[in-house]
Amino acid sequence: MFRFIHSSDLHLGKRFGGFSGDLPGRLREARHGVLGRLADHAREQEASAIILAGDTFDTETPASDVRRQALTEMGQHPSIRWVLLPGNHDSLQAAELWSCMATEAPPNVTLAQEAEPIALARDVFVLPAPCTTRRPGRDATEWMDAAPTPEGALRIGLAHGAVQTFAEEGSTEDVIAPDRARRAGLDYLALGDWHGAVQINERTFYSGTPEPDRFKHDRPGEALLVSLNGARALPQLTPLATGAFQWCTLDLQVLSQDDPVDILRSLIPEPNQRRQTLARVLASGHCRLARHAALVAHAEDLSPDFAWFELDMDGLALEHEVDDMDDIERSGALRVAADSLLREADDTSLSSAKRAVAGAALARLYRHAREMTS
Repeated sequence: MFRFIHSSDLHLGKRFGGFSGDLPGRLREARHGVLGRLADHAREQEASAIILAGDTFDTETPASDVRRQALTEMGQHPSIRWVLLPGNHDSLQAAELWSCMATEAPPNVTLAQEAEPIALARDVFVLPAPCTTRRPGRDATEWMDAAPTPEGALRIGLAHGAVQTFAEEGSTEDVIAPDRARRAGLDYLALGDWHGAVQINERTFYSGTPEPDRFKHDRPGEALLVSLNGARALPQLTPLATGAFQWCTLDLQVLSQDDPVDILRSLIPEPNQRRQTLARVLASGHCRLARHAALVAHAEDLSPDFAWFELDMDGLALEHEVDDMDDIERSGALRVAADSLLREADDTSLSSAKRAVAGAALARLYRHAREMTS
């Protein structure tokens, strides 16, 4: 049996410019911490190698401290073989990066810069398909079909890219053949680029990123422990938890009779998990003004508990009755303002974003009026 860990898309050095405060630094540090967590898993699972299927770094010019500290961390685990593949974010076009890496890499780090077999162990070979540029314009795995390895040896393909095109023009020149494992006689094809773990077929897998960096996939950070029990035997896979942060999208669907605050309470994680959670709440449906205002107030109260918290009210329509507006004021300037905001919130000719802004402002006005009379 040969065991290794398949991971990809660490994106070390990612800036996270969309966030403020100390969160970008915390997220960057969590990505660096993945290296140690992967090594711990490798020792616990008796895996002799960690194979990174591209985008180890977020850019072709990572800061020197990001590069050096990553290599230093890998070198702290000398019993583990690390194999790094150039991806589309850190392709071979970044000649200075890979030149520096070649000089600085510790003995247990292998840079898969050439399309040629790499011996990992006796009768175990990695067949890498490094990205020569950000968009190579061809299927870089094609060479694997004729790649020579000893009879009976394990063949592990390693590549970075898509197995289907998402381009409008439908070009497939740089798409990895989904059946490459079959064509090339691979025991396993380790892919990177997609940030969520995906099985393409019985021998082809995306590991997903070990530390999530977006809401798109709504999956925990994980890597794959791969066990190969001999040539042509099907691989055995075990997901390994690796993420320090959880990114989650919560669907808050509200009907007239529902209390949205109670629903939100049922969706959010426990208090001890919130500091490591980035939560996006998508509210939809419709509710009365008082409950709308209570939801906004509860979200504002919750926000400091989380690494990041956003309540998106674009899909939540306001329902109202005369007594709702009378709770603000029966007449006068406040009532005029409230009526104006209500018209905007109900105006279907406006964008959903503008209607949501008007609804949120009306909810704040309602809260302010209630606080003044309480």
